[in-house]
Amino acid sequence: MEPSSTRPTVLFIDDDADVLTSVRLLLTRHDMEVLTARGPAEGLGLLGGTPVDAVLLDLNFSRGATAGDEGLGCLADILLQDPDAAVVIVTGHSGVNIAVAAMRAGAADFVTKPWSNERLVATVRTAVELRRRRRQAGAFQAENAALVRHAFPETRIIGVSPAMTRLRSLIERAGPTEANVLILGEHGVGKELAARAIHQASPRVSGPFIPVDLASLSEAHFESELFGHRRGAFPEADADRPGRLVAAHGGTLFLDEIGNLPLGLQVKLLSAIERRQITPLGGDRPVPLNARIVAATNLPRARLYSEDVFRADLLYRLNTVEITVPPLRDRGDDILELARHYLKHYARRYGRPEKKPLGEAAALALKGDAWPGNVRALRHAMERAVILSEGPAYEPRDFVLSGAAPARSRSWASSATPETLNLVKSEKTLIVQALQKHHYNVSHAARDLGLTRAALYRRMEKHGL
Repeated sequence: MEPSSTRPTVLFIDDDADVLTSVRLLLTRHDMEVLTARGPAEGLGLLGGTPVDAVLLDLNFSRGATAGDEGLGCLADILLQDPDAAVVIVTGHSGVNIAVAAMRAGAADFVTKPWSNERLVATVRTAVELRRRRRQAGAFQAENAALVRHAFPETRIIGVSPAMTRLRSLIERAGPTEANVLILGEHGVGKELAARAIHQASPRVSGPFIPVDLASLSEAHFESELFGHRRGAFPEADADRPGRLVAAHGGTLFLDEIGNLPLGLQVKLLSAIERRQITPLGGDRPVPLNARIVAATNLPRARLYSEDVFRADLLYRLNTVEITVPPLRDRGDDILELARHYLKHYARRYGRPEKKPLGEAAALALKGDAWPGNVRALRHAMERAVILSEGPAYEPRDFVLSGAAPARSRSWASSATPETLNLVKSEKTLIVQALQKHHYNVSHAARDLGLTRAALYRRMEKHGL
């Protein structure tokens, strides 16, 4: 539940009426709403019916009690009721060890009696900020999960070719570890799918999987998007925002197109990974980084290892395990298995016959194509065929193919004269040549063609690439 007021609401649970009154007066002067309770049962009742931003919790309530068991039990009940609650433990000097145990159990901080008013107010404000940050991060993760479910209805890796068997073996061995992973592969081969499989095989599977397309981030927005920002950090920052690194807490951060990151920004990312903490823009306190890093790039391996393109020290941090996702042209009969899978998937989506067969001629055409756009291009081709095919079986004419044989897709340096003056066909040929020349790096291909990335993606979609 969200607080109904912009003023933070604090719940103070203590058995001393005088202490409750003095703290209520103090925090009210600092623009906070204060609720008070004389014991755990009353406090939990208030917490269940009223949204709060922070909880101040005494450790002992019975006469002569010093072990803190009542407070620790109440802490456990609060966190069971609200896992994101920010609880500040209140204890005497002799109870510091118990307070530390409470922090291990999930408390945000502690203060000791007697306290200075400045220290108490600062601690409560920090707890309120922590609670709000947790709430924002939770909303961010929920939004991301919904988008992922819509965009990635299928997450299992399909195919039994030797190349995919090797890929599965690497994922099965690397997934259960905490090692950072670098995924290499051409445009459209399914690098994010491999990253999700690593996350699913890891101890962090119950945490979030947060993808970041680094190629889409400008230098001006890089720090804000990854590290987050505080309100007022720049003119457009009208509210606090947790960065992707915070949103990935306890889970996996997937850095896609890492090879396109400018050298200057590589330094900032390296610093965050080495220190395992980040400081939001406009903030003055570092936030712990608790996320596994899985990165991916479509740059050729030799170019990635060139120091004028990518920092060796950052690469060392990212490629504890290096995995290459094979291109579709090297996957043999996987092409037909994938084709049938997507034909069935899109038939269900569009209400078309799921058992419509793939004709023999169509199967030969699909298997014989180079698929320069890899699995992404195949998926688009199957969707188009499901929508437009009219016969009792899928035929070659139902599919938009590249027209290139698999062997030709390995050589990107060709600059053959177009065989047709048809503008649509020539445009597709030029796009394929540009993608092959730049090893399917969309940013570089778009620059070579004189287009923006968005414009090139639109043309690739139009041509089934």
